[in-house]
Amino acid sequence: MNPETVRQNGKQLGMLRSMPPIERFTPLTPHMAISPTVSVVVPAMNEAENLPHVFATLPQWIDEIVLVDGNSVDDTVAVAKRLRPNVRIVTQRGKGKGDALSAGFAACTGDIIVMIDADGSTDGREIIQFVGALVTGADFVKGSRYAAGGGSDDLTFSRRAGNKVLTTLVNMIYGTRYSDLCYGYNAFWSRHLEALDLDCEGFEVETLMNIRAAKAGLRVHEVPSHERCRIHGESNLHVVRDGLRVLRTIIREWHQQPAAPAPEPAATPAADQGAA
Repeated sequence: MNPETVRQNGKQLGMLRSMPPIERFTPLTPHMAISPTVSVVVPAMNEAENLPHVFATLPQWIDEIVLVDGNSVDDTVAVAKRLRPNVRIVTQRGKGKGDALSAGFAACTGDIIVMIDADGSTDGREIIQFVGALVTGADFVKGSRYAAGGGSDDLTFSRRAGNKVLTTLVNMIYGTRYSDLCYGYNAFWSRHLEALDLDCEGFEVETLMNIRAAKAGLRVHEVPSHERCRIHGESNLHVVRDGLRVLRTIIREWHQQPAAPAPEPAATPAADQGAA
């Protein structure tokens, strides 16, 4: 694509790239198409019973599914391959959700990375909202159970209270306006992986990503999301233990130097990122 200089009243405003060729666009709806490619990362350990429900909600237009297998002892990998023969399987070497996501992100080839859960609590049909926010200017998109239109069937009183306290603390420290800190449905441009620089193992990974997105000056946008109950099996989340891990992550990041602000894109969002 040949860049063109944008001028207004004789002043040079910047470089505007031409639109990608029409064959590069993937239709999402009758009214929206995008040229960026989309990867979906699914960390899973012993989720064979849940994967049919999860994969059934994933849009056909996504370009890549990366399943990170946490050394499952059931048929998680076999079921994933049966459901989507082109699924990419990454075998997790470490332990924990943070470690799994880090491995999955490193394996992605898409321009946009979306992270969802394998227990059926997150709905893949909501991915279009995340992608839509990214191609219209956001750098990082957070799902929120508290935004208008969002909700949860699974938030206990203790989880809700802990999330509220931790969200308020992060907002006070970093000047953010997050409504939901500890939620695992997020999406971002893959070019920001270096700014996020994941180096944690457990469920504190969502908090770490949200903090580092803020420290790096990324444009963060929230979209409503509805959390459902796990379909089969039991969660590995422990409210007190994992809540303390989140708190330690917040304090650690507070004492570290802020990341360098993300560079401004060279073009307007719609032309630069391929929305039509």
